[in-house]
Amino acid sequence: MLKKPLLEIKNLFAKVGDKEIIKGLNLVINEGEVHAIMGPNGAGKSSLSYILSGKDGYEVTSGEILFKGKNLLELNTEERAREGMFLSLQYPTEIPGVVVSNFLKHSLNAVRKYKGEEELDTVAFMKLLRLKASELGISPEMLKRFVNVGFSGGEKKRFETLQMALLKPVFSILDEIDSGLDIDALKTVSEGVNALRREDNSFLVITNYQRLLSYIVPDVIHIFADGKIIKSGDKELAIELEKNGYASFLNEEKNEE
Repeated sequence: MLKKPLLEIKNLFAKVGDKEIIKGLNLVINEGEVHAIMGPNGAGKSSLSYILSGKDGYEVTSGEILFKGKNLLELNTEERAREGMFLSLQYPTEIPGVVVSNFLKHSLNAVRKYKGEEELDTVAFMKLLRLKASELGISPEMLKRFVNVGFSGGEKKRFETLQMALLKPVFSILDEIDSGLDIDALKTVSEGVNALRREDNSFLVITNYQRLLSYIVPDVIHIFADGKIIKSGDKELAIELEKNGYASFLNEEKNEE
């Protein structure tokens, strides 16, 4: 069965201020696929996630991004989220005064309304929320706290996974979701992500370490350097990177130029 492209990036160039950060990026992610991006610090990996999610300050100077066949660059951040794009941040933002359960209820109902679905009342929502939280090992007490305020690193990442479980995005960007996690928290978060994988959704996993990809096994791994992809391969590529580092791949790229 021929796979349908979910995200298509064509010859993308982008900058922040006067600094060019994406330099001719091409990438296609089909429905049902998990792609991982690895690369040295400063390569532009997180910048790519911000461009895809529509963060202010990032200017696309040329190229094209299609999401579900639509021009992503014509959609604002909220429209991208309602269309099914989700960004799990490396450092999730604290929102004092906003209770987790209220935040999630408004987020879910905004998506349901956009899709033409009936909004959930408080009783129905809380039943669903408790079920999803229990599956991720999130305590009922955490749902009463302010969003990310005083959360440990593991709690923040489990909360990001809970949002995905409720909102059911079709395309999730996981920007260093393993950052700051011990091995037990990493396993818990990875199991939560794996449980969300479907034939009609996709993930872009951004990481610096092979260990995450032992739990969330990607279909394709890309090495990202100097604003573009310089090599792609299967999961064995991450093992090679862990063993030899980026130097050999960067030198290979220079020699080809």
